[in-house]
Amino acid sequence: MAENRERNAMVTGHPDAELDLRGVICPYNFVKTKLKLEMMEQGQVLSVLLDDGDPIQNVPRSVSNEGHTILSQDRIEGSYRVVIRRREDE
Repeated sequence: MAENRERNAMVTGHPDAELDLRGVICPYNFVKTKLKLEMMEQGQVLSVLLDDGDPIQNVPRSVSNEGHTILSQDRIEGSYRVVIRRREDE
């Protein structure tokens, strides 16, 4: 089922949720991302907009360390869009 959600989100280009964290400093951008992921269902997809520098270096690494999957990371107009699939809890 999660595969279908991921495929649907990637095919349609529409994640299940989005966060615009441009202008939010570390570690608050990671905390907000983590809290949003915790509110989502397993396998859902979250798109996060982050600034260059520490945010794009730290947030994807921290999210991966939490067990979530980075599906893509693209530079868009001076910031980055990171697409994350929420982990499947055991």
